[in-house]
Order: sequence, then C-alpha cells, then structure tokens
Amino acid sequence: MSERAEMKGPVTRRRRTTITGSGPVKQANGSNSHDTGEKPPQSPGAEAKTDDVTMHPSNGKPDREMGASGQQPPHSPSRKHMSVVEEFNERLSCHVLQESLLSSASGYSNYRGILNWCVVMLVLSNARLFLENIIKYGILVDPIQVVSLFLKDPYSWPAACLIIASNVFILATLYTERRLAVGTISQRTGRILHIFNLTSILIFPAATVLTLTSMTPVGGILSLAAYSILFLKLYSYQDTNRWCRQLRRMKAKRLTRSYSCPSVAQSNGSAVQSHVSYPGNLTHRNMYYFVFAPTLCYQLNFPRSRRIRISFLMRRLFEMLFFMQLLVGLIQQWMVPTIQNSMKPFQEMDFSRMVERLLKLAVPNHLIWLIFFYWFFHSCLNFVAELLQFGDRQFYKDWWNSETVTYFWSNWNIPVYKWCLRHFYKPMLRKGVNKFLARTAVFLMSAFFHEYLVSVPLKMFRPWAFMGMMAQVPLAWFVGRFLNGNYGNAAVWISLIIGQPVAVLMTTQGVKVE
Repeated sequence: MSERAEMKGPVTRRRRTTITGSGPVKQANGSNSHDTGEKPPQSPGAEAKTDDVTMHPSNGKPDREMGASGQQPPHSPSRKHMSVVEEFNERLSCHVLQESLLSSASGYSNYRGILNWCVVMLVLSNARLFLENIIKYGILVDPIQVVSLFLKDPYSWPAACLIIASNVFILATLYTERRLAVGTISQRTGRILHIFNLTSILIFPAATVLTLTSMTPVGGILSLAAYSILFLKLYSYQDTNRWCRQLRRMKAKRLTRSYSCPSVAQSNGSAVQSHVSYPGNLTHRNMYYFVFAPTLCYQLNFPRSRRIRISFLMRRLFEMLFFMQLLVGLIQQWMVPTIQNSMKPFQEMDFSRMVERLLKLAVPNHLIWLIFFYWFFHSCLNFVAELLQFGDRQFYKDWWNSETVTYFWSNWNIPVYKWCLRHFYKPMLRKGVNKFLARTAVFLMSAFFHEYLVSVPLKMFRPWAFMGMMAQVPLAWFVGRFLNGNYGNAAVWISLIIGQPVAVLMTTQGVKVE
C-alpha cells in the first residue's frame, strides 16, 4: 500500500468512511482499480457518498456530520428541538404591536371589497328608484317625441341651416389672415375686422334663435353651442397667426431663411405628415381640419396618429349610439316627471318638500351628467380624433380626485381649460393683472357662456346659470382654505351632486312662471 503511494507521487487527501465498533478499520477507496483511475463495478445505488459518515456503535446506522457550511441538517435533533420551542412560543404569545386596518396609522389602502360593496348598493338603490318610477308613471320613453324636440316642422330645419351659415364667418377669418400675411391690409385694420367677425359670431345666432318661431329650444342650444365653439376656435386661429407674424418680423430682422412658426413637440407617428410653415398654413384644408378637430387651440402642425384603427372607431361609434339612447330614455323616464312634480313645492315655498324634491332629482341628474361626460368627452371626441388622426387625446384628467374646486375646473374639460390658459389667463398675467383677478375673469367669461347657452334658447333671461358659475369663486376659496384631502374631495362631489339640480329646478321654475 505504501509502495504504491510512493510511486504515485504526492499524496492526495481522500474521504474516508470510518466504522467504529468491533470490526476492523477498512479504507473505502484503496483498491487498485480506484488508484489507477478505473471505476470498480458497483451495484445500482452503491455509489460512494461525498460526506463523511460515522456508524453509530449501538445500532450501526450512519449519523451524518455537519457539512462545511456549519448548518445543521433539516432533521437533526437540535433543529427539531428549535421547532418545538418555536411552536410553544407561538402558543404562549399571540399578540404583536399593530394598528387596526381602518386606522390611518396602519398604512392599509386596499379597500377594493368596500368599493365593490358601494357599487352593489348603488346599483340596488337606483334599481329600486327606477322600478318605483316605472310603477308610478309607466313607460314614458317616446322616440317620436325626441324628433319633435329638434324640429317643429319636418320641412323646416332652422338649426341645421344656421350651423351651415357659420361657414361665412370661417371664410371671413381665413381671407382676413391671408390679407394680413401678404400685407395688403394693416395690422390695425385686420384687428378691427377680426373683432367685428367674432362679435357677429355671437350676436347673429342669438338674434336668429330669438326671432324664429320655428326654432325649438333643443335646436337653439345646439346651434348656439356650435357657434360658441366656433368663436373660441377662430379667436385662437387669429391669435396664433398673429404670433407667427410677430415671430416672422423678429426673424426677418435677423435675416433668417426660415419663416416657420414653432409648434408643439410632435408625438410618435406624426413624422409622416408634412410640416407646415407660416403663411403656408392659410389654406382651406388646414382651416377646416382645425374647425372639425377636437380642440379649441390652433397650432400650425398638430400631432397626428399613424393610421385609423377601425376596431377602436367602431367601439366609440357603438358607445355614442348606445349612450345617446340611454340619455334620452333617462331624461324622459326619470328627470321630466321629477321636475314636473317639483313645481308646486317651489311655488308654495314648502321648504321641506323642496328639499325632498331636490334630493330626489339629484340622483337621476347626477347619473345623467356622468353618462353625458363619458359620452361626449370620451366616446364622441375620441371618435372624431380617430377619424381625423388627431394625436392629442387628453380631453380630461382625473377630475374625480379633485380636492379643490379649482382643480376640478382645470381637469374635467381640458380643451376649454387649455384655451382659457393660453388665450385669456396668461395674456392677462403678462399685462400685470394679479392671479386672483385673472382667475375671477376666467370664471366670469365661463358664466357668460353658460347663461348665453341657457337664456337665449329658452327665451328666458334669469341669471341662474350665471350666478351658479360665479358662485364657484367663493366656493373655490372656501374649499381651498379650510378643507383638505378627502374633505375637499367630498365638498367637490357635494357641489356637483346638489348644485346642478338646484340650477335645473330654478331655471325650469322660471320657464314655468313665464
């Protein structure tokens, strides 16, 4: 054995299996075949173990020693002892330092089950109210009556003709800008023409609605809404082109070769569209694309999507048709009877019944308002944007999380907010007006348009819509100063749920009295 070890050179350390007891000590890997590198024939499962194994003297069973890592095997007596101790510790101690889940200090925020419960309760309560309405009034939904809201005479379409006539004001703005671009009229003359044109946009449809007896209230509201939108668009159009002329004059002084007006950074996919520079934007195609685009703020180059997604377009179209029918049905079945039953308590000034009627109207009114928001700002505007490949689809933000009234008005109608910020609020700040007065002026302009869209079509001049909008100024101050977080959000929701039916009842009461 020693001679072979000397012949093989340096002695290598080998694992041994030591058997304690009465038997002799044998070397497990000292055979000739193993020394020469050959594997001896072994039966299956008889491979040599890599760990040192010591046979217990009493029962002859192997007892594994700890490995090089120092950790005990999972079934060692010490580990079993520790598990038993831990089990007894768990029995003896079952309390730890912790907060209740509904406490703010707990940091718990997963209230999904409570939210689902609120939705279920909301559905059940509204289902009961709707069933009560059906039992009391029967089926009131009448599609023929909907047509009569738009037309008194099927051969007379005054609202549609009035909207078509708006092309005169569109072309007047375009040709005025063309004359200003080439310098055939002065800047002063162009400003006067634009003021006259924009003023006519508001006066002409109002005079037409008040004069024509064939104009229905719904047709008048749609016509005045179209002209109000056109007023904001054309004001932005002439304002942006005026900025481009100012920039061109500045560049001309520097002898630059490019007369392009900078535009907002384009989104992905807009590179396929040709870049338009001033005055190359003064075309019929560019003007009418802006008129139909779902935005109130003009720029020379809009972000454009790569293609029209047919599936997306069809989903939005289905939503438009479905929610339109749902809105009409809810108004006829739910709101109209409630408003009619609210006339007598308001005339008699029965305060308790007035509050009861107000709360009863608040539920359908708010539900209809929410459906209208989704129908118009999501379904309709996204449908138009997809059809025109208009890339900026941010028509609203998370207004439902509003903790202040100002945040709500800044996020529920993004197109109007962008226009007010770009063409009204910031120009006033640049002229030295303080922020509070500028913000109040924005609410004043919004109140004017709300009253314009209500009083003129109804031919009833009572400033309820105007006062409702101006009441937002002190409400915004109060909520922003005294209410924070969830309390502010609750105040915003209460103002929406209660404030709107108050304005509706006061307006309809005025119509009834007259």
